[in-house]
Amino acid sequence: MTTNSNPHGDIAGLSYEEARTQLVEIVTKLEQGTDSLEESITAWERGEALARRCQQWLDGARVRLQAAQTGRKSAESEDDGE
Repeated sequence: MTTNSNPHGDIAGLSYEEARTQLVEIVTKLEQGTDSLEESITAWERGEALARRCQQWLDGARVRLQAAQTGRKSAESEDDGE
């Protein structure tokens, strides 16, 4: 077992696409059911961390889209007021 306090620290630097691809690979591997229990648990834990990373990207994208929409609405309001 690892003594690293954050064994999945590399995930923080992944793009959405990279994290999603790895997550799909893990799900496929787990569905095959050929790994040992320990390997499956380790893969599951990494999958959970990858899923959180994907959600961070999606949440960030949602915030950016909302900000863009708010900015567009503000600009439209200013144009209407002139």
